[in-house]
Amino acid sequence: MSYFLHESLDITAHNEEVRKVMSAFHAGKPYRVPMQIYGSITNFLLNSELNRYRWSFKDYFENPEIQVRAQLEYAKWQRFNIVCDKEMGLPEEGWSLAVDFQNSYDAGWMGCPIRYFEDGVPDTIPIFEDRKEKLYEMPECLDPENGLLSRAYVFYDYMHDACKKLEFEGRPVHAPARLLGEYTDGPLDLAYKLRGAQNLLLDMLTDESYYHDLMKYITDNLIYRMKRLRELRWERHPNSTDKDIYKESSFVFADDALALISLEQYKEFVYPYHKRIFDEFSGSNEVLMHLCGDATRHFKYLRDNFHITIFDTGFPVDHGWLREELGPEIMIYGGPTVMLLKDGTAHEITDEVARICRSGIMTGGKFIMMAANNMAPCTPVENVRTMYEAVKKYGVYSFS
Repeated sequence: MSYFLHESLDITAHNEEVRKVMSAFHAGKPYRVPMQIYGSITNFLLNSELNRYRWSFKDYFENPEIQVRAQLEYAKWQRFNIVCDKEMGLPEEGWSLAVDFQNSYDAGWMGCPIRYFEDGVPDTIPIFEDRKEKLYEMPECLDPENGLLSRAYVFYDYMHDACKKLEFEGRPVHAPARLLGEYTDGPLDLAYKLRGAQNLLLDMLTDESYYHDLMKYITDNLIYRMKRLRELRWERHPNSTDKDIYKESSFVFADDALALISLEQYKEFVYPYHKRIFDEFSGSNEVLMHLCGDATRHFKYLRDNFHITIFDTGFPVDHGWLREELGPEIMIYGGPTVMLLKDGTAHEITDEVARICRSGIMTGGKFIMMAANNMAPCTPVENVRTMYEAVKKYGVYSFS
């Protein structure tokens, strides 16, 4: 098993098939399930065969030049080695960059120190874990460029300056379209990164006053930050197509901490804060909700209250039950677990793809197969190819 595609692939023919598959899917007339693979920069940095420069996450978080080079190297590897329903080969329109501090940017903005690991993704240290009263010492209105986001602005400017003359593999490189921090990983997710998960859940049950003070503070500041960073970007780029538009026609939201609580707890303790963010930023035309972990118990309520049209799932997921729960009109991303895709045999991967396709999830034609949820580092490309071939065999729609 390897991390490079050795068998020959007709990239032109592949890309034409991808265009047909995705066009049919978006037209509401799919003839097979599309498969798409997503994976963060961890797949590059934590794989010594790809990361020949031995860059660490500390390098990536602290040196904008390394962040640019790592993203480009990783994008090139993906486009020549990961076979799925995405365009392969050199991108005709060029490469895209983004300021990326993984899932540390919200807590890092609040002042949580970054903790680096030798063989893992960085994390943040909860600043309210040992002394919850520190909340009341925070500034009422936190500077949108506070903490880690001050560095994000430096990276953003560096990338915009570099991309004026930067090419990679003979293609232009496009600067980030957004400032990091214009979105959020969710207020509950941020709350447990500030307090620690166990402490936060105990606050919810034994100190509701403090819990709501914390959630109100977080939500107030997230809304202010998300608006102000958009305004700062518009000031720098007055021709932005979204200028002066806060409510987005395609809104993306996440809050992975929902996996920690029941639906009844969500309704009481989290929904009011989510609603404030949705009221400010969601145009309700198309809303994608990303939720890792065991969170499907929340999906129907979220669909009904926030007009969610797309769910990006993690695991575990009962795909057949979820389709029945949400109905045929909701788009669902889901598939085999990342552990199976990384370590499973070809037979195990094929059987799991077949099982999922036969579960009822394909009803309505709004299902995209993926590794649930983020391809793991050191996943053999042969396993991805096996999954793709299984999807093409078992994900075919039959119409009478």
